[in-house]
Amino acid sequence: MDDLTRFDVAEYNGISMVVVESGFLPPDPSVVVIPLLSGYPAVQHLNPELLHDGKRLILATRLIAAVRRSGLRRTGSVAGQGDLITRAVDVLMAGV
Repeated sequence: MDDLTRFDVAEYNGISMVVVESGFLPPDPSVVVIPLLSGYPAVQHLNPELLHDGKRLILATRLIAAVRRSGLRRTGSVAGQGDLITRAVDVLMAGV
């Protein structure tokens, strides 16, 4: 699925994931995502609570991974919460 953009939510093996990869990168069969999970232990700024499809889910930032685009099915977007996601990735990578 090549039409995914940053902050889209897609399902992979029954788990919702947020695409965090920049759209400025060259095409690749894989894309970097972070799972959205219920009941995941939240750390302030690292694991923000996001609203998607009427549910409050935790961004499991430490579970960041690359998955095959072909295995993803787009289910929506959390672009309006993009600042929280970007901050969580910054905290993961730089500790700030």
